[in-house]
Amino acid sequence: MFNPTRDQVRQFFFDAWRKYRQNETLTALEGLALQVMLVHPEYHDILSAPERFMEQEYFPEMGETNPFLHMSLHLSLLEQLSIDQPTGIVAAYQGMVAKLGEHPAQHQVLDCLAETVWQAQREGKPPDGAAYLECLQKKDGQ
Repeated sequence: MFNPTRDQVRQFFFDAWRKYRQNETLTALEGLALQVMLVHPEYHDILSAPERFMEQEYFPEMGETNPFLHMSLHLSLLEQLSIDQPTGIVAAYQGMVAKLGEHPAQHQVLDCLAETVWQAQREGKPPDGAAYLECLQKKDGQ
């Protein structure tokens, strides 16, 4: 499993943004990341200043959102949807999109994804796909 460091993740987003802005060819994964970056204009200044934000700390307890974590969660979701993993996520997501629209639905799913990852880390176990899907169903009101 690919397990990049914090700096590698950040550099990936910085590089993809720079390549996009300079009209350079993007890899498939960078293209997917670009989709995420484009729907988050609030992060464009950050992505344009790697020298300032590579080492930036974000404190959720102070109400701060880590833009790199947020974009990584979006990217993870897009990858999950591309292979319907866990099985059933595509159907659950499509139901949410029909009700909320694409980006708001993604944010609902990201809440469940973040919770699932946090629980897995806390318990030292792999993520629980069934619990993830159950969370999505609750968010969707099923």
